[in-house]
Amino acid sequence: MAVVGLTRKILKTGRVAEPAARAGEVLPKAAGLSGSVQVRHVDAGSCNGCEIEIGQAFSPVYDAERHGARLVASPRHADVLTVTGPVTVNMAGPLRKTFEAMPEPRIVVAIGDCAKDCGMFAAGHGVTGPVSDVVPVDVHVAGCPPEPARIVAALRGLTGR
Repeated sequence: MAVVGLTRKILKTGRVAEPAARAGEVLPKAAGLSGSVQVRHVDAGSCNGCEIEIGQAFSPVYDAERHGARLVASPRHADVLTVTGPVTVNMAGPLRKTFEAMPEPRIVVAIGDCAKDCGMFAAGHGVTGPVSDVVPVDVHVAGCPPEPARIVAALRGLTGR
């Protein structure tokens, strides 16, 4: 009987999700994407704090997919490249190759403070520099780490949804 009570409660409650953050202006470069973007993510040397928040942005609570953003496994299928962390010496080449493998328009979203200015990793012996030193950045999501709602809002600025 407990299962019936639980099912009734689930049906009564419905879907529980965070309210959508207001979308910013649509990036002109993304205007031709028809409200849907395919996202490839690269960790260029982060502490994984931003990856946890990206995972939450695509979880059922924040649900970035309902706004037209979908994670893909190949850069050849991606419209958007999200990058976290300062770019390490070993990741500079793979990041460039990932960017070059993407079809036009190549939109890059730098997520987190480390991606913008290397954060606490600045001047480290294994750090090449911020993401903008390796590939051109179109959008920056501030925070250490940024909240999932901010990540979703940035992606909505690309989808317009």
